[in-house]
Amino acid sequence: MSGDASPAPPPVSMAHVTLRVGDRAILSDVSLTVPAGAFVGVLGPNGAGKSSLMRAILGVAPVSGGRIAVFGRRVGRGNQDIGYLPQFPARSAPRLNGRSVIAAALHGERWGLPCDWRPGRHRRHDAAEIDRVLELVGATHLARRPIDHLSGGERQRLLLAQALLGRPRLLLLDEPLASLDPHRAREVVALVDAIRRQLGIAVLFSTHDINPLLGVMDRVLYVGRGAARLGMVDEVVTGPVLSALYGMPVEVIRANGRIFVLADGVVQS
Repeated sequence: MSGDASPAPPPVSMAHVTLRVGDRAILSDVSLTVPAGAFVGVLGPNGAGKSSLMRAILGVAPVSGGRIAVFGRRVGRGNQDIGYLPQFPARSAPRLNGRSVIAAALHGERWGLPCDWRPGRHRRHDAAEIDRVLELVGATHLARRPIDHLSGGERQRLLLAQALLGRPRLLLLDEPLASLDPHRAREVVALVDAIRRQLGIAVLFSTHDINPLLGVMDRVLYVGRGAARLGMVDEVVTGPVLSALYGMPVEVIRANGRIFVLADGVVQS
């Protein structure tokens, strides 16, 4: 016996996965593996199924065929290894302050969905956990401020803190840049990358625009027409690959450090 330890299972592995929403195939016989510690940008045309894919990894959207595993275990609801920031998080009561928003998710599903919580009920280690995630996202100064007094970028920090409760090893972030201006979007991307590096976790980051993630993401996962391609940016974001995923001629233009995807003459990203 060599005594060598077996390699750790990857954050996400998909084997011949088919995923349907109604009569439409979001994925069809897709196999891929997300490497440990990777920052993966999840992209694709509108309606391609990026959110549905994340819900399948969470275990709340059933697959029609194949198998999805998270750290070697078949997906299922309430996986403590996953932190999730949904595309349309539930609205918090305006009277709640930043600390209460985090506490509202402490004993829930940790998906950014508030539950009934009253100050004073959490135990000492709960308070320490809230302090930990607030500090991790640089939001300690927001702890006492009312949620309705915060900017979009500040609210996203709190939602990210919710997703980090319980020390997950995989973050699924569904369109966290929506409605943010370019400056705030860059701040959120840099914050997520810093947290990923500090904690050594993997990130799947869904967005409609690839450019804020350039220079940060390790891989890109492009979804379209039932297919998916995972790889380095220069391998996946090409005319031939995206033409196949879009089902129409696609041109990829690189200029001034940015990437523009033109499908049927319309800029997609």
